Amino acid sequence: MEDMEFNNKIKGISDKILDDYSKGRVIDESKNYVHPDKAVITDILEKLQNIVFAGYFSNGPAKSYTLENKITTLVEDVVYNLSKQISVVLLYDVDFSDRTVNDIKPVADQMTLEFMKQIPKIRDYINTDVEATYEGDPASSSRDEIIFSYPGLYAIFVYRVAHELFKQGVPLIPRIMTEYAHSLTGIDIHPGATIGKYFFIDHGTGIVIGETTVIGEHVKLYQGVTLGALSTRGGQSLRGLRRHPTIEDNVTIYSNASILGGDTVIGKGVTIGGNAFITKSVLSDDKRQ
Repeated sequence: MEDMEFNNKIKGISDKILDDYSKGRVIDESKNYVHPDKAVITDILEKLQNIVFAGYFSNGPAKSYTLENKITTLVEDVVYNLSKQISVVLLYDVDFSDRTVNDIKPVADQMTLEFMKQIPKIRDYINTDVEATYEGDPASSSRDEIIFSYPGLYAIFVYRVAHELFKQGVPLIPRIMTEYAHSLTGIDIHPGATIGKYFFIDHGTGIVIGETTVIGEHVKLYQGVTLGALSTRGGQSLRGLRRHPTIEDNVTIYSNASILGGDTVIGKGVTIGGNAFITKSVLSDDKRQ
């Protein structure tokens, strides 16, 4: 008797929750079987990490005895799964919202192949990031230590992958990737940011780099740095506008500094001290003379 009464209470709660789905809100939309799979996307990241750092990470259960076999297996796996995920997320784009996953597949295949062609470029940039980290951090005992263990390098790796997908206009997936890295490292880099070679994040926790940020080469950031918007009160009306600062080459920004605004430029070679709050440009030494 008590069990029946308890079960009836559970059914009553379920009925109330189901009724709550009828209010027509965004959170009430039902997109069963047509949504990105975050587990698959993070698995794609793991396999891409294995491709980018081929000699450092395991190929999982698959046994490969040559580099050629290993990379071929990984590339085939990534292409297959990434194309499927892109087919799904393109349905969230207004240009494809009235089509099916099968209709979109040729577009997704092409986007996937174009992305995979960028792997050598990603590897080139990441190699410079490893060098910048090794040269910039006397606490690093080796480049191997950096690749295996540094959260800053991992966040940069994920950003560089996501940025190439972002540039192609792939919805959702780039942000899922960078937010996954954010959850692991405490480093929040929007995939839309533009970041040059030899980028070094030291310690890293609490760093925020906004969507329209432009960072040059040989830039070094410490923990807690924010490269953000001066104000977001305009909400969606600000979409597409420059809201975040430009950081030119050879700039060092120490911990907990905030540099805000789309018109703010930090000139070449400038050092920004810790806890600074900057909303106006800082000229390089040669421009101030």
